[in-house]
Amino acid sequence: MDKQVKIYVAGHRGMVGSALVRRLEAGGYANVLTRSRAELDLLNQAATLAFLQKEKPDFIFMAAAKVGGINANNSLRADFIYQNLMVEANLIHGAHEAGVERLCFLGSSCIYPRDCPQPIREEYLLTGPLEPTNEPYAIAKIAGIKLCESYNRQYGRRYFSVMPTNLYGPNDNYDLANSHVLPALIRKAHEAKQRGDSELVVWGSGTPRREFLYVDDLADACMFLMEKGVTDGFYNVGAGEDVAIRELAETVMSVVGFTGRIVFDATKPDGAPRKLLDVGRLREIGWEAQTSLREGIALVYRDFAARPGG
Repeated sequence: MDKQVKIYVAGHRGMVGSALVRRLEAGGYANVLTRSRAELDLLNQAATLAFLQKEKPDFIFMAAAKVGGINANNSLRADFIYQNLMVEANLIHGAHEAGVERLCFLGSSCIYPRDCPQPIREEYLLTGPLEPTNEPYAIAKIAGIKLCESYNRQYGRRYFSVMPTNLYGPNDNYDLANSHVLPALIRKAHEAKQRGDSELVVWGSGTPRREFLYVDDLADACMFLMEKGVTDGFYNVGAGEDVAIRELAETVMSVVGFTGRIVFDATKPDGAPRKLLDVGRLREIGWEAQTSLREGIALVYRDFAARPGG
């Protein structure tokens, strides 16, 4: 693929977007286009369309989204469905109107039914009820997939989607009120170690199993699909293996160096009992994750500890 193509990364300041920018620049792409929220409000349809018509990128990575953990998804339900629907509709329709032929929409593994068979295959989409705690976010992401499919079918666009599993990495959100489980555990363990606590409180029962993918691996997968010339459909992106939340907490404690005991708060929700993606479709065309969970957690903890106040 021509390294001079203009590639717009929407949401470049977030964890996923910043990883995409790093990976593209490392891959020699010299024309990576970004805009901060202050420069371009993607909730504004007219402004989004004007930007895309002016810049006319050759390819768009849609990493802009409102994201959060169980608590944020469950308590800010209107914000999650409205903002995600608006951003993806404005970008996908705007891309079409501006004549952008190729686009990669980034979804989430929460699109799948709560109790579908494991590991989760792409064809399980829309075969059962969603997990109630994040249903508004999931519905918005499903709509994004269907927008891509529909613009391809009606207008001949070449828009595809990726469904990453639980992500972690540099530039993650460590706010305990609305972060995901892994960054929350890293912060809790770090602060417990600093205070000299004897125990670490973890939400839920510790039994749910989750799959985690280092965000730079996701960025690599997205660039791989772009360069491969993929034009439609959607692909699961994951590590191919999962871990119980208890084991995850123990690994985080080991990396951080916290030696207390784990206490589970069973009054807090577990979410889905298990979420492991079948990544066979992506492996068949030649891509798989490279970063082990422990290696990735060590990289993230280094990033967290280097922050002001870390």
